[in-house]
Amino acid sequence: MIRTVARKGFRFVGIVTSAAANVSDAPASDVATLMPLPLPEKPSIAVLPFQNMTGDPEQEYFADGMVEEIITALSRFRQLFVIARNSTFTYKGRAVEVKQVGRELGVRYVLEGSVRKAVNRVRITTQLVDALTGAHLWADRFDGTLEDIFELQDKVAGRVVAAIGPKLERAEIERSSRKPTGSQDAYDYYLRAMALLYQWRSRDACDRAIQASYKAIELDPDFASAYGMAAYCYLWRKVNGWMLDRAQETEEADRLVHRAAELGGDDAVALSYAGFSLAYVLGDLDSGFALLDRALLLNPNMAIAWTFSGWVENLRGESEAAIKHLTYAIRLSPLDPMLFRMHGGMALAHFLSGRYDEAVLGAEKALHVQPSYQPALRILAASHALIGRLEQAHHAVARLRQNDPALRVSTIKGMIPFHQPEHLARYEDGLRKAGLPE
Repeated sequence: MIRTVARKGFRFVGIVTSAAANVSDAPASDVATLMPLPLPEKPSIAVLPFQNMTGDPEQEYFADGMVEEIITALSRFRQLFVIARNSTFTYKGRAVEVKQVGRELGVRYVLEGSVRKAVNRVRITTQLVDALTGAHLWADRFDGTLEDIFELQDKVAGRVVAAIGPKLERAEIERSSRKPTGSQDAYDYYLRAMALLYQWRSRDACDRAIQASYKAIELDPDFASAYGMAAYCYLWRKVNGWMLDRAQETEEADRLVHRAAELGGDDAVALSYAGFSLAYVLGDLDSGFALLDRALLLNPNMAIAWTFSGWVENLRGESEAAIKHLTYAIRLSPLDPMLFRMHGGMALAHFLSGRYDEAVLGAEKALHVQPSYQPALRILAASHALIGRLEQAHHAVARLRQNDPALRVSTIKGMIPFHQPEHLARYEDGLRKAGLPE
């Protein structure tokens, strides 16, 4: 099994290690080709995208949001291993066998379903399948009004848990279930913002996600997750150099973060976005990490929280802890279209530890998924330069400046809140040697 790799030559990709090998060594698109993932010790499940039966493509966001909420409800249950939304949604619009999904994601159970929405009525049809045998374990239909939407989600989650094993306690889901908002209109705008969240390869999508989040907040001023998402929009603006008024936008992000934390003490989604934004935009690493730690306590199956906490561990100088967090995030979401964030974090961890060759490999994995990902391009340039491969370093800087002509060594300090000055100095030195203007 040999693959041709650009600028590298040939690479042997056959499996010679045990089935427990680290899935992070392969790009998302190659995971299933390289090896089947081993089953976790606890019951494991993937929730596939539900079919939109309304006949209206504009309602796709509603069906997708329904699945996201069911995944969140299931993932709060500590005795389950739940695959993250981003990996299961790679199957959206594809005809796949449940056994194939089980092998590729490393899960025992798969939940399929459909959503039909008409005026004020909603119907959810679901079936639970054993991915090892293909046997149907349970199927049901749930009818209700839009006002009952959260109750319907909780019913689906509870029935899934009951079907997987009678020994599993349903009480934990019932205790942890919280309506994110009492306003259906606010929830609708939140789902629209969530859909835009996964298109953040453009400034326009980011701007529209901010607008949708603010509309959700306007309709429900106590909607914690909407505040967290809006704050994260400003983080993304900072990462990509899209901020127009850094002082004003940082102040607004500060307001949103603290409001999300104040309202969402038991909301892992709100705490995750707020924690990462607090650390990255405001530079308060310890407080941001504390919010992320709380989010993981509430929901240990939340891949995005493990990703964010890995990045914050990097900024705090704890690179080995960062690798552990990011590795677990990849296992929770092995086909995630946003794997570039996880591999980018791994690349930074290796860079901070002085393992520049490993940093290059991590950055290249990130760029394989998202070629214009700025943090990975910066790590790639700095790592090549510190190794002495100046030609490759100059090429990476050229790509950087093509995406961000205003980038300078002097602006890096305001973009990345490293806790240890020597880490910033080495990062700047690498970019300087790579040819980035002062």
